[in-house]
Amino acid sequence: MKKFLSMLIVVLLLSMVALVGCSPKENATNSSSKPSDGGKVEETGENTTSGPITINPEISGDQQILSKGPHGETAISAKTLQLTEEEVQKIKEGKYKAAIVMHYAGNDWSTAQIDGLKATFKKMGIEVVAVTDANFKAEKQVSDIETVLAKKPDIIVSIPVDPVSTAEAYRKAAEAGVKLVFMDNAPQGLTAGKDYVSVVSADNYGNGVAAAEIMADKLNGKGKIGVIFHDADFFVTKQRTEAFEKTIKEKYPDIKIVARGGITAPNDGEKVASGMLTKHPDLDGIFAVWDVPAEGALAAARTAGRDDLVITTIDLGTNVALEIASGGIVKGLGAQLPYDQGIAEAILAGYALLGKQAPPYVAVPSLKVTKENVLDAWKLVYHKDAPDSIQNVAK
Repeated sequence: MKKFLSMLIVVLLLSMVALVGCSPKENATNSSSKPSDGGKVEETGENTTSGPITINPEISGDQQILSKGPHGETAISAKTLQLTEEEVQKIKEGKYKAAIVMHYAGNDWSTAQIDGLKATFKKMGIEVVAVTDANFKAEKQVSDIETVLAKKPDIIVSIPVDPVSTAEAYRKAAEAGVKLVFMDNAPQGLTAGKDYVSVVSADNYGNGVAAAEIMADKLNGKGKIGVIFHDADFFVTKQRTEAFEKTIKEKYPDIKIVARGGITAPNDGEKVASGMLTKHPDLDGIFAVWDVPAEGALAAARTAGRDDLVITTIDLGTNVALEIASGGIVKGLGAQLPYDQGIAEAILAGYALLGKQAPPYVAVPSLKVTKENVLDAWKLVYHKDAPDSIQNVAK
């Protein structure tokens, strides 16, 4: 009997120790609670909201935005945009649908925009019902809009191929109650706050300035250069070229722009650059308005045996990043931050769904990229490490 009582006491003591040992820590783990904004204590099981949504906090908020909007609007930095946790939850409850209508989806910039939009819409509980590619054809984009509208989206995020010929299709979408958020440009005749929510862009003017400054640095402030511009009514590419040329003329008088050639399609860069190099064999540099025509200029330079040429551009695509990292002919560029531009566009769509006032023109800060910072820049632009092919030559 004594043995039995002794064993019983031991068991009871062990049970008490176990209970005391688990009290504070395990209770906090298994049934933790926290006060909400109103001071009410709520049980925290699985999170039903995604938390606040902003663009990448590592992007500088102090950098001045140099671009203006399509109608001369002062740019508001995308750093100022935010959806709170409560706002995200409210949007989720609406079970909204979105469509992404691209001008062209065949490059790294477009892919990153789409990825940023999709990831953010997922956090907001918004279903993406369509992603279209107009392949730079206005009539195809008009058809895409009509097809998308049949899916009854609440939101369309788009970049017009042509601001005039696509305007009526976008107007029909607005009249159907669709919230329109535009990348880079707005259709002619549509008004912010009435027909569409906002336009979101990179600081294209700032990126043009960055490309000019890199060109001047690599040429030691003097030389002859050519400019490959976008020969189309496209607001943001005009800003880039204007910024590049104005910066060269005003800050670097010993650098002369001796050749200008326009492209109407991304793959025209090689033909235009070849013509420049034939007519001006003493050319020291070429600026191309974005990375795909810059790749053409690179091919033309290699064909002409001009490994000493300096090329600068805008947009951190894979091929130009590889050339920059390896110390090749492309020396640097002004980079957009397309993934974060996509995040900003999704946030503004959320503003519209909530009835929250949105600024008419929003810009994501520019980023100067050279060999010295290409790997860090890639991570900032695409939210992931650079491919091994770029990392290997950058070492």
